[in-house]
Formats: sequence, C-alpha cells, structure tokens
Amino acid sequence: MSTLFLRTLRDDPADAEVPSHKLLVRAGYVRRVAPGVYSWLPLGLRVLRAVENIVREEMNSIGAQEILLPALLPREPYETTARWTEYGDNLFRVKDRKGTDMLLGPTHEEIFAQLVKSEYSSYKDLPVILYQIQTKYRDEERPRAGILRGREFVMKDSYSFDLDDDGLKASYIAHRDAYQRIFARLAVRYVIVAATSGAMGGSASEEFLAESEVGEDTFVRCLESGYAANVEAVVTPAPEPIPFDGLAEAQVHETPDTTTIETLVAWANDALDGTFDAADTLKNVMVKVREPGGEWELLGIGVPGNREIDVKRLEASLEPAEVELLTEADFAANSFLVKGYIGPKALQENGVRYLVDPRVVDGTAWITGADQPNRHVVGLVAGRDFTVDGTIEAAEILDGDLSPDGKGPLVAAKGIEIGHIFQLGQKYTNAFEVDVLGESGKPVRLTMGSYGVGVSRLVAVIAEQQHDDKGLRWPAEVAPYDVHLVIANKDEAAIGGATSLAEELDAAGLDVLLDDRKSSPGVKFKDAELLGMPTVVVVGRGYANGVVEVRDRFTGESAEVPVDNAVSAIVAAVRG
Repeated sequence: MSTLFLRTLRDDPADAEVPSHKLLVRAGYVRRVAPGVYSWLPLGLRVLRAVENIVREEMNSIGAQEILLPALLPREPYETTARWTEYGDNLFRVKDRKGTDMLLGPTHEEIFAQLVKSEYSSYKDLPVILYQIQTKYRDEERPRAGILRGREFVMKDSYSFDLDDDGLKASYIAHRDAYQRIFARLAVRYVIVAATSGAMGGSASEEFLAESEVGEDTFVRCLESGYAANVEAVVTPAPEPIPFDGLAEAQVHETPDTTTIETLVAWANDALDGTFDAADTLKNVMVKVREPGGEWELLGIGVPGNREIDVKRLEASLEPAEVELLTEADFAANSFLVKGYIGPKALQENGVRYLVDPRVVDGTAWITGADQPNRHVVGLVAGRDFTVDGTIEAAEILDGDLSPDGKGPLVAAKGIEIGHIFQLGQKYTNAFEVDVLGESGKPVRLTMGSYGVGVSRLVAVIAEQQHDDKGLRWPAEVAPYDVHLVIANKDEAAIGGATSLAEELDAAGLDVLLDDRKSSPGVKFKDAELLGMPTVVVVGRGYANGVVEVRDRFTGESAEVPVDNAVSAIVAAVRG
C-alpha cells in the first residue's frame, strides 16, 4: 500500500447522495471527472474487471462469441431505424472535420444487424450469439449517484440471430438463465420483472432489478402469485361496463374555488346527498405530444382523481413520442381549456384526442370539470355523455391495487436496473434486410434478440447492497484482493514475518494487499474496513506470542491462528 495509487478520504464527497457513491469515492475506487463521467482507479478497476470476467464466463458458457465494435458510429444506420431521432437529447451527436454526422453509441442493434448481414448468407451459419463488453454513452439530463447513472458506462450487450421464433425463444431463455447465474455469483439480490420494450422495440421484455431503496425504478409484485413488473409494464385490469339504464342525467353545479381534487370532494360531500371521495372524480390532465419528426399536438388524459399521473408510465405508453406538460402560453392559445375545470366535452368539441385510464369504462359516472370557471358536472356517464379515443396506462400504481393476474394485491418497491432482455423479433433485420438462404432455397428473414447487463453499474450495486456503516464489503468473487494484510506492529521481526506471510499467501495463489505504510494501526484498521476486502489479517502484538488475527469482513468475526498454520488457515478462510 505504500506504493499503491490510492488516497482514502475521511469525509463524504459533497455531491454524493447514495452510500455506494460516497464509499467508492472515499475508498479511492473512482474519481469524478465531469457530471456522470468517472475515472477508474486501481482498486475500482480490479473490481470492474472481475465483474466483466464473470459476465464473460457466463456468456461464453451459452456459446456466445465476444467481439468489439466501435463506440464512434455513423449516423446512417440509426437514421434507417429512426433512432437517430427517437433517442432525442439522450444521444451524443458529433460531427467529424468534414461535417459528417456521427454519434457515440448508446446501444448497437443496428451495427450488429449489419455485421451479420455482411458475414452470413446461409441457414447453416445460424443460430449465432455475439456479444461485446464496451463503453456506452447516453447524455443523461440529470446524471446522479456516481456510477449508478452516468453518461459514460460499461455494458455487456449481446445479440442473438435465429431462423425462427422458436430459436429466438431458446436464445432468450439461455440469456435469462445466464443472467441468473451471473447475479448469483455476484451475490446481488434481484427480481425479474415484466418490462416494456421502449425504443428498443420487439415483443417480450424483462428487466432484472437489484432491490434497493435508492433505485430509480419502481416495480410492483404480488406476494400471493409471484407476479412482478416494472410499473411501466403493469396492465390495469378493467372492470366490466355498466348498463346506462336508470342512471340519472348529468347536472352542472356551481362549484366555486374547487380547482383541486381535495376542494372538489369537500364541496361534493357538503353540497350533495352522499359520501364521495377522490376516486369518484375524473381528473383531466393536459399534455402535448410530438411524434418523431412531427408537430406538437394536444392530448387529454383522464384518470380517477385519487391517482396522479405517473410520468414514466405516461412516457412508456406514448413512446417514441415526446411528452411535455402544457405551458401558460399553451393554455392562452387554447382558451377552451379552463384550468382546474377541464372536462371531456370541450376536448371533444375542439378535436383534442382524449385517452382515459382503463377504469373509466362505459356506464361509470363521474364528477368532472364543466369547462367553465367554478363549475363541475356531476353524474357524467362514460359512453353516454362522452366518448373516448382509447385507453392509456398513465395513472400511478398504488399499494393494494389488484394484480393483473387477479390473484392478490400489489405492493411497490424500488430497484436498480442491472439487466434487460428483449425478444426484438424482426424490427432491425427488416430495417437492414438481414436474410440468409433457407433450407428450402428461399430467403429467410432472421429474427433477433437483444440482451444487456450494466457491468459498471453492477460495481455500484454490489457496494450499495453489501456495505455497512464502516465501509465496503466485497464478495470474494469480485474483491480487488483476497486478503488485506495489515502490519500493526513496528517490531522488525513482525514486519519481516508479515512480509514473509504475504509472499507465502501469494505463492498459494491468493491476491494480497499488504499495508506496509508507516501509518498508525488505527488508520490502517479504518482503511481496511473502508476498502472492504473479505478477509483481513492483522500481524500485531500477538505476533510475539506466535499468533496472527484473521478477521471476516462480512461477519465481523475474528480468530487468532498460529503463525505456523497461518497460510493454510487463511487459504481455508478465503476459499471457504
């Protein structure tokens, strides 16, 4: 350690919000260069490489072949699939000295598809799985949490090419199984959830989420059935339509100062004969949407008043269109929109597309805006008094909502996305006409899968899940070193004995970090806890009595072992 490129910090960095960010910086594993951009220092790089190797081993085990494509890419392939536009501001776009448009790759479906098209021509060449472990670039608007959400990150992305859907499903399952082995070896706690495909396209899609309170992904699960899904992928069970017969006519009421759901419910309970709550009201939220290359258009979203709009669900439902809330200028330009009192009627009369939550079925009666200041309509019946242009999954999911499989309530939790697998189908092979000559002598259009693992993010995830109040705690498979050997004695015999022990452990096949610094034992012990090697060996005062101390960083347990048996005891402790 006296020559290791390492400086530990006693204080948390000012910009750090989550434990993994604080600890990885304090322990000298990474250093910030710019927002969302980090340098990997020696200890951090050893962990990153260990994670990479586990991913590589498990990918190789399913017959995948590693290649490496450039990160600097031409515009044309992404223009072909429309993702040059669809990625929006998240795409790093650059020009070369000749003014040619290029980009820094966020993901490589297009380039892999072109590569296979150029190299393979017969059904006999298939199936094939290709992968790379490579740096990706996405211009995150708000990079945060250190390497958990960066603008430059390391990802394993793999792509399967098959002759038919059965082959695609087999490749998908092989990846799914490999991912479970990877995360088990990394000692990561995770769940597999149904997900949306987003800009990637395709059909089946699942995310692997590491359970964490600091995660930006919200997922829900049903403990009774095992159902789990990212909130964007939850499909709301719609109630059966209700007959109109016998329902009272809708009536407009004066409702002064009721621009919020809370004030509207209070008015209804005071002025009407009945007991009402927010779920009896219909909240109409106005947004504007723009399809890639198109113009902004107004869109009304109707949801029960006891729910907020979930922006992620809304964006996922409308992807690849952009979505924004209306500005004051938008309201001024559309005078039929009366803020706080918007109802379905004015939207329909003015040709505004109107989508509603699946719970708003024909025959349901609502209290909603009457499109006039200080007025609401009571008993407005869907399908009788207003019609809709369709449904949309945009309302937030609440704890206790019925699971889509109908087998129990949903509960919400937070997670960090660490893997995502897609059955892409033929979106990209169609775009680039990736055909081979089939067994029948006719061209066969290949079908494709895409599979990602956040390699650099996993370093932070492990730190997030495994740390304690003293510092990092690395699982043995990814620890920078197997043993942290601390010389806590200034006696020359002890120093010599520690050095010899380090050499013997090295000869036994262990990676050893020897703390030979002139620092005090207290400083060395604090650094050992902060750095997080799984086994800590202390050569201290007990050395004069022929013993050294062996500490388990995970359990906190320690034991004294005779110097003569130290190597075998330490090897046994490390290798379990």
